[in-house]
Amino acid sequence: MAAKIYYEKDADLSKLKGKTIAILGYGSQGHAHAQNLRDSGIKVIIAELKGTANYEAAVKDKFKPLTTEEAVKEGDLIVFTLPDELQADIFRNQIRPNLKKGAIIVATHGFNIHYGQFDLPESVTAIMIAPKGPGHLVRSEFLNNGGVPCLIALGEGAGDKERAIGLAYAKGIGGTRGGVIETTFAEETETDLFGEQVVLCGGVSELVKSAFDTLVEAGYQPEMAYFECMHELKLIVDLFYQGGLNYMRYSVSNTAEYGDYTRGPRIITDETRKEMKKILSEIQDGTFAREWLLENKVNAPHFKRVRAMQRNHQLEEIGKKLRKLMKWIDSKEF
Repeated sequence: MAAKIYYEKDADLSKLKGKTIAILGYGSQGHAHAQNLRDSGIKVIIAELKGTANYEAAVKDKFKPLTTEEAVKEGDLIVFTLPDELQADIFRNQIRPNLKKGAIIVATHGFNIHYGQFDLPESVTAIMIAPKGPGHLVRSEFLNNGGVPCLIALGEGAGDKERAIGLAYAKGIGGTRGGVIETTFAEETETDLFGEQVVLCGGVSELVKSAFDTLVEAGYQPEMAYFECMHELKLIVDLFYQGGLNYMRYSVSNTAEYGDYTRGPRIITDETRKEMKKILSEIQDGTFAREWLLENKVNAPHFKRVRAMQRNHQLEEIGKKLRKLMKWIDSKEF
């Protein structure tokens, strides 16, 4: 079934006339949504913690940040751009007691709505507007008269009225210039988590580290292993981004293309696909969500331990040294 996609002609900014948009958080997505909406003529207020870098950024951008409670009391649309693991407690303690009757919760990711972390009052509905790109791109594309494509989803009890408001919001941040795809909270959340775990973060990270370790253990210089297994990955991903697998295969050598066809399936095997299905099942039945939320309830000891260990991997140490030789890279070292 083809996806339903909305464009500029399908959205009416006047649906937001007289409404106040409360953006909770002035980080990557928050700063972009707030500025784009303001530039579109919409009233925007910000909630941010005083004394933080994000608070100072909001002030620099000529906003007057409020407390969460103050912003929620004023807001008709309450926009979550906060980390997933913080949202449930903030909603329960600071947001729910201060919601206006008829307010709309706007999620930028479906995690907390899908996994039932928000106990919404009967008069409050939820929608999702999720740009498929980082905040800096949402802002820069808007300024260039373009737009990052977005997803829209309707929560329980939401209908045509809320869809129209959501499309107006998407238009206000530039999304309808790129196209807004209709989905569900479940589909967005489950595919997003699966992509992160199996490919974009978990899968790629483990593949790179394992390949690097294999070469180093076989006696090759770690610098050579880094270039072949990490550095050059960007060249291939850029080709994917521009024209998919076919363009990548067109662009590389015949030797590389033959190795792709004949050796790739020996890395991604039936056992790998079986584990992918298991990971998807854990996402679908809430196992992963419960694990992650419980981890944060006890101050995330396993998460912090693994993070510290991974930061000291030889791949990372070699990478820091080699990036200093490549002045064209805007190196980000942690």
